[in-house]
Amino acid sequence: MPYADLSQPIRSGMPVFPGDPPVSVSPHATVEADGYRVSSVDCGSHTGTHVDAPSHTEADGRTVDDFAVSRFAWDAVLVDLRDRDPRGRIRPADLPAVEADVVVLRTGWDAHWGDPRYFEHPFLTPDAARHCVEHGYDVAIDALNVDPTPTDAAAADEPEGFQAHHELLGNDCLVVENLTNLAGLPDRFELLAMPLQLAGGDGAPVRAVARYD
Repeated sequence: MPYADLSQPIRSGMPVFPGDPPVSVSPHATVEADGYRVSSVDCGSHTGTHVDAPSHTEADGRTVDDFAVSRFAWDAVLVDLRDRDPRGRIRPADLPAVEADVVVLRTGWDAHWGDPRYFEHPFLTPDAARHCVEHGYDVAIDALNVDPTPTDAAAADEPEGFQAHHELLGNDCLVVENLTNLAGLPDRFELLAMPLQLAGGDGAPVRAVARYD
C-alpha cells in the first residue's frame, strides 16, 4: 500500500502566520562536545503542517488532547482547486457532497512555500465552511490558512477575521493546514495526521501521510 508524506519540513526561518512565533532549530548538544546530539526547537503550536483544535478560536473549544487518536485518521476526498487566482474564494459549489470524513483542498499553493505569494492563498468563504459542517467534513488544505491571511493585497470585501475557523472549529470540525505533495494522489485515500500530544494544546504540528491502494 503506497504512502505519501504530505508534511512541510520544520526548519529555522520557515513561513509562519503573521505574528506567530518564528521557528528556530539549533544545536543544543553536539557529538563532538558532548558525545551525543540534541537540538533545541523553538516554535509555535501552529508551526508547519499542523492541526487546529477547536480551542484555537473558540473560548470553550476542545483541545488537542481531548480527542482520541482515531480522530486524526480520515477517509479523505481530494478536491482539485488549482484554477483559483491569488486570494480566490472557495465556495460551496466547489465542494463535494459525498460520504467522507475530510475534504482535502488542493489549491497548488504549496508551490509558493517560502515566497511572499504563499500568503495570498485561496480561502474558504463562510458559506463553504458551513457546507463542510453540514456534511460533517473536517477540512485540510495545502495553504497557510482556511481564512484569508491579512496582507496589503487583501480586498475590501474579503471576510474579516476567522469566520471559516469559527464555523468549522465552533462545530468541532478540525482543520489541517500547510499540507504539501498532493500531486499524484487519488481522489479517495486515507489521511493520517497525528498531532503532538500537547496538554491543553490549541493545535500541534503533525506528520501528515496519505495511504492508498
